[in-house]
Amino acid sequence: MGKIVKAETIGEKCIRFVHTYCLVPEGSQVGQPMRLEPFQQQFFLDVFDNPNKTRTAIYSVARKNGKSALVAAILLLFIVGPLRRQGAQLASGAMSRDQAAIVFNLASKMLDMQPAFQGLYRIIPSSKRIVGLKADTTYRALAADGPTAHGMSLYLALLDEAGQVRGPMTPFIEAMLSSQGAHTDPLTIILSTQAPSDADFLSLRIDDARRSGDPHTVCHVYEADKDCDLMDKAQWKKANPALGLFRSEKDLEEQLKMASRIPSMEAGARNLLLNQRISLESLWLAPAVWKKNGAEPDLDVFRTAGVTILGLDLSLRTDLTAAVLAAKGDDGYINLLPFVFTPEKGLREREARDKAPYLSWVNEGKLFACPGNTLDYDWVFDFLRLRLEELGVDLHTVAFDRWRINEARSAAARVGMSAASWSEVGQGYQSMSPRIEYFETALLQGRIRHGAHPLLNMAAANAVAVQDPAGNRKLDKSKSTLRIDPIVAAVMACGVLMELAEFDVGTLMV
Repeated sequence: MGKIVKAETIGEKCIRFVHTYCLVPEGSQVGQPMRLEPFQQQFFLDVFDNPNKTRTAIYSVARKNGKSALVAAILLLFIVGPLRRQGAQLASGAMSRDQAAIVFNLASKMLDMQPAFQGLYRIIPSSKRIVGLKADTTYRALAADGPTAHGMSLYLALLDEAGQVRGPMTPFIEAMLSSQGAHTDPLTIILSTQAPSDADFLSLRIDDARRSGDPHTVCHVYEADKDCDLMDKAQWKKANPALGLFRSEKDLEEQLKMASRIPSMEAGARNLLLNQRISLESLWLAPAVWKKNGAEPDLDVFRTAGVTILGLDLSLRTDLTAAVLAAKGDDGYINLLPFVFTPEKGLREREARDKAPYLSWVNEGKLFACPGNTLDYDWVFDFLRLRLEELGVDLHTVAFDRWRINEARSAAARVGMSAASWSEVGQGYQSMSPRIEYFETALLQGRIRHGAHPLLNMAAANAVAVQDPAGNRKLDKSKSTLRIDPIVAAVMACGVLMELAEFDVGTLMV
């Protein structure tokens, strides 16, 4: 009796097609047969052999791990390979024309380099289209700043570098995804490094895939552990599965060494090289530097220092209002103690919106819920008055932003919360820049104790510093995807410490 040969699965056929026909389009191995590494093969098998039929596939990996070539190889599967479908419309989408051109150019090169493909396709460079002649398949490279998918009926939507999408959705992405509605079995493949924020499109998709366990979704994410040491080589491999294969370990090591020496480079390195979610714009607060200052504040200092400042950042009455105490001890350390308030009603909705565990923080006593639908300033300032009395703190100065401050001062007066003075802190470039410099210098020297308070951690991880032409900086809430009120209040309070004559600013500026 003859030996029974197991039939190839669709995923195995796709792998064999790539190994047999696809050639490396550029780089040191240009022209050589393309070989899918085991981690890439597993992605193919999970996507194309899924018994539940894959509708969405996510592949997230650090830069320089062969993602672009893999995107091009996947396209060839649908244009001239075993996944071609009669009359199918395919598209790759990118946030810029330059990025869209990369995928188109790589796919075109791979087709032109393989003699076996001749006569099976037609490339139209002017519109970045490729037509598969055997099945009348049409592929287009689309960009957010160019022609959109409106009017198309996409069977395959390939989203390249979707981690660049800020916020939960864009009209361009929505147009691509909605164009698949006419198909019973469309496929969306997302290939990208991670997005900076939990509130961004790619992060929401990854979190949903992990949480829901949807059998129609395949999710492969290669990422280093949160807060890992930049020079931990075991973490490098987690985010760079091609390390030592076609990802240079020496190059990665040199880039991470530089990032470990220069705090302003750390956020970018973690996002792009370790595939971690971390804002690229919050460069002034590198995660490792913030973590280094996480010791518990010395509460005695607030009673004995003689000068205790309250930084006050008011919000809309339905969001977070932050009040942060700051005091400097004889040892030179600045101690921070935050009080953050939010309305009790609607807390679950805001928790879902901000992707933050507000309910847990309320239960832990880290976030204070004011009864009702909106913040009652009388309730807030009465709470602060009682807490300051419990701590034995005589408040020296309240540092405030002028927005709604008249309402706040009236409420403080009504409940009897007093301070020696109230000091306005402008939120513009010239006012905030020296305060930001003072705050970051104290952090770099490890001279702040913030106690790793979760709301300060959240704000520090999401604050965005923007710069004017003169080099002055301010914190910009409009560019932050999550709440930053507590860190704004902390910077304001520390800024007053800097200004007061009783303090020797030079001890921090050396």
